[in-house]
Amino acid sequence: MIFQNEVDLKPFNTFGIAAKAKRFVVVHSVSELQQLIAQGEFKNQRTLILGGGSNILLTGDFDGLVIKLDLKGITIVRENENEVVIRAGAGEPWHALVVHSVANEWGGIENLSLIPGTVGAAPMQNIGAYGVEVKNVIEEVEVIHIESGKISSFSNSACEFGYRESIFKQKEKGKYIISSVTLRLTKKNHRYATEYGAIRETMDQLGIAEPSIKAISDAVIHIRRSKLPDPDKIGNAGSFFKNPSIPNEQYQSLQQSYPGIPGFVSEGKMTKIPAAWLIEQCGWKGKTIDSIGIHPHQALVIVNYGGGDGKKIWQLALAIQSSVKEKFNITLQPEVNVI
Repeated sequence: MIFQNEVDLKPFNTFGIAAKAKRFVVVHSVSELQQLIAQGEFKNQRTLILGGGSNILLTGDFDGLVIKLDLKGITIVRENENEVVIRAGAGEPWHALVVHSVANEWGGIENLSLIPGTVGAAPMQNIGAYGVEVKNVIEEVEVIHIESGKISSFSNSACEFGYRESIFKQKEKGKYIISSVTLRLTKKNHRYATEYGAIRETMDQLGIAEPSIKAISDAVIHIRRSKLPDPDKIGNAGSFFKNPSIPNEQYQSLQQSYPGIPGFVSEGKMTKIPAAWLIEQCGWKGKTIDSIGIHPHQALVIVNYGGGDGKKIWQLALAIQSSVKEKFNITLQPEVNVI
């Protein structure tokens, strides 16, 4: 392992924020990670575990050790004629895993195509898109205990998955480093999810009559590229806020004042409302302030057009949050981790 000082983190976060890490190291294997955990270099200062940097907002320099996980590899654990169980390293790019699965005609994650970030972040966030969440296919998550360096695993149920949530973001936050994820995918009798969003319509536009793993993946990629900014061109971390769920009674009350307010039945007598709609109603969509702003095609995405400051982006997020609270009495929760 090679330790570096005062490393610019701009290449390592999709917002493209220029911030320095006091110390920086890239870890290529579980054994290296265990060695690092045992060192004073790890124990005696603040640490930040970095995957693809696609779900963080850096609001300043990091006065500690940034650990870039580069644990790669995709292997078959076991398979039969119906299913395949695969294990992917936490540092593997998520979309690379999707591409690999689509190429092998393994079903289950095609709707999650083109989501930025790494495999290790997928269970932490319980990533989801177009009617599918990663919790639907995860069998177990291998972790390294930060205090002891010991390897253990969490079953699907032990991960306590929720909407963009998991045990790793809640009561076990900061206690483990995810080293690999094991997923169970289908080899035949696939269950295609084509009813969410514009997948079916996009398939028709692309001249695709029958759904398939590749067809759905192609449709999702087409939709995402048409609606969402490419982080390689415009700095962003995808959806900045979660879609809020409110009691049915509150939703019905809002309908009286806003007849067009969209809502979807959720669990526990709750209604989920698209955060993008709320933000757009407050006049934020497409607004630009200096070098930052809200994307003109997707109000959920805060963007850095170049040279943006992390603190100012966070101030903008708080202003959006405040206006939605004032107008609708709904508190938006950030999906992005603010550092």
